[in-house]
Amino acid sequence: MATGKTRLELTWIGKDIRPRLEPRILIEDPEFSHHAEARREGNIFDNVLIHGDNLLALKALETDPNVRGEVKCVFIDPPYNTGSAFEHYDDGLEHSLWLGMMRDRLEIIWNLLSKDGSLWIAIDDNEGHYLKVMCDEIFGRRCFISDTIWRTSDSSNNNVTKFSLDHNSLLVYAKDPDWRPNFLNDPSKRKHFKNPDNDPRGPWFDGNNMQNPGLRPNLQFDVVSPQGYTIKHPPNGWRWSRETIDAKMKTGEIRFSPDGKRLIRRTYLSDQSGLPPSSLWVDLDETGHNRQAKYELKNLFPEIPVTSLFGTPKPERLLRKVMEVATNPGDLVLDSFAGSGTTGAVAHKMGRRWIMVELGEHAKTHIVPRLNKVIDGQDKGGVTEAAGWKGGGGYRFFRLAPSLLEKDQWGNWVIRKEYNPAMLAEAMCKHFNYTYAPSTEHYWMHGQSSETSFIYVTTNSLTFDQLRAISDEVGESRSLLICCTAYESGADRLANLTLRKIPQAVLAACEWGKDDYSLKIESLPMMAEEEEDLPAAKPVPRARRDTDTGDLFATGTDDDGEA
Repeated sequence: MATGKTRLELTWIGKDIRPRLEPRILIEDPEFSHHAEARREGNIFDNVLIHGDNLLALKALETDPNVRGEVKCVFIDPPYNTGSAFEHYDDGLEHSLWLGMMRDRLEIIWNLLSKDGSLWIAIDDNEGHYLKVMCDEIFGRRCFISDTIWRTSDSSNNNVTKFSLDHNSLLVYAKDPDWRPNFLNDPSKRKHFKNPDNDPRGPWFDGNNMQNPGLRPNLQFDVVSPQGYTIKHPPNGWRWSRETIDAKMKTGEIRFSPDGKRLIRRTYLSDQSGLPPSSLWVDLDETGHNRQAKYELKNLFPEIPVTSLFGTPKPERLLRKVMEVATNPGDLVLDSFAGSGTTGAVAHKMGRRWIMVELGEHAKTHIVPRLNKVIDGQDKGGVTEAAGWKGGGGYRFFRLAPSLLEKDQWGNWVIRKEYNPAMLAEAMCKHFNYTYAPSTEHYWMHGQSSETSFIYVTTNSLTFDQLRAISDEVGESRSLLICCTAYESGADRLANLTLRKIPQAVLAACEWGKDDYSLKIESLPMMAEEEEDLPAAKPVPRARRDTDTGDLFATGTDDDGEA
């Protein structure tokens, strides 16, 4: 029987249930913000550490025009759903819940990435293959770059009964299928370049083949040496035309062997632009391993027992390799599962801007002191020496604002008392997709969505005379959205004004008062065992991303369970 499904996709119980996230604002907590006492050239001070639920934090970043579409690299090390008990994460989630939680975060991450951005997910075999299929659906299959294997252990586990798990995967996706990594110079792969004859062009290597990678009949010509020997062309033909070979002979890049029986191609190290990154990262000296990462944390926090440190932290060398391949100095890096703060520490040392999100108290007990040591030049381990890091820069510590609305004693939704006028204006800007930018010239300019479109937020009740006065100031060439508690009738006659009552205008926009979307089992609703037992959901617009182009487009609604 036909089901109406026309595409390949991964399904799971509750896939169509999506949270209605409140776009929270961020509030700085200066007690935990930190910066160096003096500036160094190239130091970056506008880094951000967010303490709070990472899904709500991602939503807050998604509605920030300075972040949305600007992140060059996202590295996340989510809970692997292994069924093991980790101290800092509840890692034993039911399969469907894990997939749903990851999907909600990855869809926002896609929006945060710049056009030339990439996503790196550390994962193992427990969920990695399902995650790959889900990422294909979100990013598009053409945007899959690599399943890179990273060796995580310096010794095998002899206590297992089957296989010793000595590697993790790094799933790599790009925002655009034409994404290109940085090609890096690897000295270990350049050892064959020598300069025994003191060639002024530097170290060289003789021996690179001159065969064309594809069959080229027009390049299948023979070459005659000065000694009269005929040198046959390679099976596919030469890599260059006869004219190009003659030109390279004049420069010395190509020459005849002393006996005149073959051609020799000389390659200079100075001409090499770097090698493509390999999908196999097994050199422990280059990318480190989990036990080494624990040593790094222990050196940073000698007073903390090893049992209180993270179970599987990532070494700084691994993050350095990721950032070398995926970013350049000054680029913005995001980690929404910050853990012990390795991503931010490495990004800081390498001159990248960074944003990290962490819900647990170790945001304060582990990440803050770690980053402070990096900034103060007291962290001598990890990639400090390799990066030439001497200290400097800074970051700002933010927490998520409480929910905008709360219920009063009669059960009515009202604006939370903690929200002052500035916080309320910023929150409304997020809800209506305006950039919060209060004007010092016009009291009614709290934000804008274009050069001529503005928003004004007030808890006052506005009379028609007040609205007409505002309308006159706004003028015919501009428009203004006004969010207020009440207003007199007749405002519809003012063509350049649009009025919305608050909080009524946003009541149905999201779910209020929910602060925890974390991957903790106790924070999740009970999921029905069978799909048919699920409560009926409201019709939700469905969308999918084209697996070839990466474009997102609507495919109808789930009124009847079909797309």
